[in-house]
Amino acid sequence: MKSLISQLKKHSLYDFPVKDVSSSILNSVAQEDIIKKHSHFSKSMYTRNRIFRNDDFEIILLCWLPNQMAPIHGHEGEKCWFKVISGSLKISNYSIKSLAPLELNLEEKITASKGYLDGPADIHSIENCSNEPVITLHIYANPYDTCTVYNLKEKRIDKLKMNYHSIDGELC
Repeated sequence: MKSLISQLKKHSLYDFPVKDVSSSILNSVAQEDIIKKHSHFSKSMYTRNRIFRNDDFEIILLCWLPNQMAPIHGHEGEKCWFKVISGSLKISNYSIKSLAPLELNLEEKITASKGYLDGPADIHSIENCSNEPVITLHIYANPYDTCTVYNLKEKRIDKLKMNYHSIDGELC
């Protein structure tokens, strides 16, 4: 993890060049002790477990039990990536068709298995459709504390405050 953090610090000087950051993440090795320390699951929803954060980027381990999902959401215009560490997820990518009334186009559905790298993401939903827990490593350039959620059922856009389940391995 120290190597990835060091590389991301260098990439931050150049506004996180997509190709270089993607290569750094793909080539990073998820250290078993780091994954174990930050792998916290909850029956109520997927968890966000902070590994590292500074003013330029953050690294979070997300832990998903079967049938847990992140709703359709955006990333505040910032660059973000995630790598599947274990398990398999379904990713649905969207584009905006109309804001009033809210309509999105489903652009593609992806089955993402171990080693898959997604990003930088724009508008998507993520779901663990498997019968096994899933762990994903997320990198967010220019960290933010709220997220845009697209509620198609009620045709509205909401802001969701983002919380951590753990910080540096300690439950919040």
